[in-house]
Amino acid sequence: MTTRLIECVPNISEGRDRAKIDAIASVVETVEGVRLLDVDAGSSTHRTVITFVGSPETIVEAAFRLIKKAGELIDMSRHQGEHPRMGATDVCPFVPVAGVTMEDCMAAAHALGRRVGEELGIPGYFYEEAATRPERRNLAHCRKGEYEGLEKLSAPDWVPDFGPAMFNDRVRSTGATAIGARDFLVAYNINLNTTSTRRANAVAFDLRENGRVKRKGGLLGAVVNDAQGNPMREPGLLKCVKGIGWYIEEYGIAQLSLNLTNISVTTVHEAFDAACDRAMARGMRVTGSEIVGLIPKRVLIDAAHHYLKKQSRSLGISEQEKVKVAVKSLGLDDLAPFDARKRVIEYLLEDAGEDTAPLASMTLIEFSDETASESPAPGGGSISAYVGALGVSLGTMVANLSAHKRGWDDRWTSFSDVAERGMALQSRLLQLVDEDTAAFDAIMSAFGLPKGNEAQKAERAGAIQAATLGAMETPLEVAELALASMEVMEDMAERGNPNSVTDAGVGALCARTAVLGAIMNVRVNAADLKDRNRADAMLRRCVELEKQAEVAEAAVRARVSEVLGA
Repeated sequence: MTTRLIECVPNISEGRDRAKIDAIASVVETVEGVRLLDVDAGSSTHRTVITFVGSPETIVEAAFRLIKKAGELIDMSRHQGEHPRMGATDVCPFVPVAGVTMEDCMAAAHALGRRVGEELGIPGYFYEEAATRPERRNLAHCRKGEYEGLEKLSAPDWVPDFGPAMFNDRVRSTGATAIGARDFLVAYNINLNTTSTRRANAVAFDLRENGRVKRKGGLLGAVVNDAQGNPMREPGLLKCVKGIGWYIEEYGIAQLSLNLTNISVTTVHEAFDAACDRAMARGMRVTGSEIVGLIPKRVLIDAAHHYLKKQSRSLGISEQEKVKVAVKSLGLDDLAPFDARKRVIEYLLEDAGEDTAPLASMTLIEFSDETASESPAPGGGSISAYVGALGVSLGTMVANLSAHKRGWDDRWTSFSDVAERGMALQSRLLQLVDEDTAAFDAIMSAFGLPKGNEAQKAERAGAIQAATLGAMETPLEVAELALASMEVMEDMAERGNPNSVTDAGVGALCARTAVLGAIMNVRVNAADLKDRNRADAMLRRCVELEKQAEVAEAAVRARVSEVLGA
């Protein structure tokens, strides 16, 4: 069954009182099935970004409880901070994560708004995809005048989408809330080596899509109006980017505060590079950057690919190494350590869930000891997958060494492509280490089912057959992938760095071992599969794989002998 997850990212107008922040954030986990992922407080902005995820059935209730608690603990009549705001819960967007659509998020936003208005007496506006009026898609429009301008609620053009259309005593305390549905928005601050808000604003205006008001003869000139008398604007460099400059007292620097509203149009690394260029042109330098709240993993991976390509370096490295490249290239650790396990939404979901790779995540010693123990798993199938992963890792290593070999600079992309293919094979083979053991466990579980009455016997027999098929399909995939990985070793033995030809040779030996070992596991289970046509087809494929692996290994051996002169 596909997991259905919506992310909710409310921003509350409290960034200094940790007790209040924790009290507000903690209420979301009083809803069963909702998981609190991140609480990112800012003292100068006096604002906290809270991130949690849940199903469409639970996320609205969690968001409602948070807005209610924030309204109880935050008095907006006393609030001051650097960030624009109009309410105790200033904004509350819903974002599709997995198995849901934007329409699901819009429905959640509208359901929440109705409850907030009717049950809590808090007014507000629907924005972005949840907007009911075109002009209200823009959050800045909804928040115009901020908290101090909420007398607008009674004006005809500003009647709220939910809640009272008046600035009463209740609203004086809670303010108003914008509730929306949107794609991932990255709140991104870029650090400058200046304390000047004015200079930071100049760079922000260079970058943001809305740009700046057009003037005659420079910054202090008269505003240029269009035929209707409205100020004309000079657009900025980056689409789907909003931004201002500000001074952050706790850091003692000015920053560009950017919202990247569509990272498919303008990526984080594109914004960072553009900021570096414009800051330099204005006599400043970017020293690093910071991400507020959580980000999807692709933000870091895309950045790593961008900077590796600029260096003519191979992309065929581990995900962990790519994250390091992105963090250093963007200067994400400039102001504070950046822990990707706590800032990337996919990693947080992985770490908060069950360990789906207990074997592959072991150390070498732990895995070896576990294999040697009295339990029958991990067995030959898991070991075959692991040996296959080691083999293609060696082939990938040769590709990466070849990619930055002196004098081969014009060939790095070709070797990078091979390394990327090798890393993909390695990743899947490592997953199969655990999947093979899971397939064995499924057979044991099936044999353990009750066999009392006829219905139970039939259920048990069906479960045994399904598990047996799985115990054949998994090692057959190992064999297929291990054979495919031999193409990497053949290629690298033929044209890779000749100093590493023996590494390609060892990789090929490992890969052939993986093929042969996996085939043994297909054959040992074939006799128990009652669907003989399927069993025979899989066995015939095993014969083909064994022959092809032998040929591939011989080709690599011959090349190794040629290079070594043996």
